[in-house]
Amino acid sequence: MTETRIWLSPPDVGELERKLLLEAFDSNWVAPVGPDLDAFEAQVAEIVGVRHAVALSSGTAALHLALVAAGVRRGDTVLVPSFTFAATANAVMYLGARPVFLDSTTASWNVDPALVVEELKRRCAKGRPPRAVIAVDMYGQCADYGPLVDACDRYGVALIEDAAEALGASYAGKPAGSFGLAGVLSFNGNKIITTGGGGMLVTDDDGVARRARHLSTQAREPFPHYEHRSVGYNYRLSNLLAAVGRGQLQRLDSMIAARRETGHFYRAALGDLPGVTFMPIAEYGRANYWLTCLLIDPERFGASRDRVLERLAAHAIEARPTWKPMHLQPVFRDCVMRGGDVCADLFRRGLCLPSGSALTEHDRERVATAVRAVAAEANA
Repeated sequence: MTETRIWLSPPDVGELERKLLLEAFDSNWVAPVGPDLDAFEAQVAEIVGVRHAVALSSGTAALHLALVAAGVRRGDTVLVPSFTFAATANAVMYLGARPVFLDSTTASWNVDPALVVEELKRRCAKGRPPRAVIAVDMYGQCADYGPLVDACDRYGVALIEDAAEALGASYAGKPAGSFGLAGVLSFNGNKIITTGGGGMLVTDDDGVARRARHLSTQAREPFPHYEHRSVGYNYRLSNLLAAVGRGQLQRLDSMIAARRETGHFYRAALGDLPGVTFMPIAEYGRANYWLTCLLIDPERFGASRDRVLERLAAHAIEARPTWKPMHLQPVFRDCVMRGGDVCADLFRRGLCLPSGSALTEHDRERVATAVRAVAAEANA
């Protein structure tokens, strides 16, 4: 019998989301405005612990508007982790600014705070401070915000938190998304919760929220006719999708618990293999285990990361390499990079295992068996 395919991080939706979606449809609020949209924003703001949430068409749109709110303009520089998804850096480029890429720390795979401090000090001493710093909460684990917040405050540089992967995680008891000038969440189909696409800008700053909301609706001024004094964007989330998000939020805790259980299973099932090490979980916070990731040392394991990927694919299991660093991407080859050895190694040896919240015990066993089979063959 052919086994069903195991996906990396598929949507996990059910009857509750369907019910709320159909209720929104039947109410005829089929637009980027409506009661579900208002409620979704209020509920996310409460979870994140901020005053404002602006629901948008994607996490990338939220990043774009956060950078606009930070005053990023053409010719500016923005400090960005190299080890991230391309959207983090793409949003900087939308504004004609240039990312300066920084390496990761082995302690959490997030941006190295010491490099951030060093780069801020160096650029400010020359009178050329970056306009903003973006920190990314990698694979659902918060960056080390203590030193990052201190450094950005000291040098007067805006901090933006890319928490696209981190809803439900925390740093020193404070929710992901609540750090800096603004935070960014994603509701893409593979995230902790999904609206089938979509994102959210979250902030405590009244002005940032007001401007993001204004720009996301084509910057229309409050006149009877269509009046525009700024270039705006069509970035608002649909009320229908917000209804799905409201259903997902009701299941947030259980879905995170399921992902954490999967992460603990993989560590127990594969942690004894030579050459296998998992992404460290820092003591400063609590991760949501969006994806469980590991590194494979080919000399000790006996086979490469790519060989494991091939075996998993042959058994209808979707897995992926960890993010290819931005400084190694052709599109960003002319950008400045500070360090690079750590995140290059994380990409070279990193593997993301299936981690969806609907993953069954049988699914997890299939994944672990396939990985162990490669090790057994290599060391036979």
